[in-house]
Amino acid sequence: LIMSVVSLTVILDRVTTLRRAQCQALPFIAELLRIIREQGLERAIAYCQRLSKPVAAVAAKILLQPGDRAARERAGRYARQEQINRLESFVAILGTIGSTAPFVGLFGTVIGVIKAFQDIAMSAGAGPEVVSAGIAEALIATAFGLLVAIPAVMFYNYCIRRIETLAQDIVRAAYELFEALSAAKIGG
Repeated sequence: LIMSVVSLTVILDRVTTLRRAQCQALPFIAELLRIIREQGLERAIAYCQRLSKPVAAVAAKILLQPGDRAARERAGRYARQEQINRLESFVAILGTIGSTAPFVGLFGTVIGVIKAFQDIAMSAGAGPEVVSAGIAEALIATAFGLLVAIPAVMFYNYCIRRIETLAQDIVRAAYELFEALSAAKIGG
């Protein structure tokens, strides 16, 4: 029961976080460059900070970094990793629950089968109904373990794939930003 509650909580949190993190990288960069050209670097940084999206946070760190392209690339790499780490928060819990819940269910099954055999031993001449009741109870534990594990694994894979896609978007946006800043000779 605890695993199912934790799993559901993490699933809801991560799905919400990953949906909010979505941002079309290239249109974002196009708008950011327009703001830089028309309104200046400070306004562009404020625009990034207002969006509160991972790609915008990385762009803001790049724009805030003084120095040449190498310094900005370093700042961009650190900022990207920071954003990815934030997105990955708690995702490992889903993997852990997905891999351990079946074993917890199996443990419950083993306990239930042991109990069924004890019930048989305690009641001399017991019929199949004594055995079947204990085994049915034991199989419920297995089913519950799988019921918890399957969604946890599915959402773990979903989260990992979304994070990979967001990371690629961040890399693409950072590259476009570096190229545009170099071409415009902004900040080094």
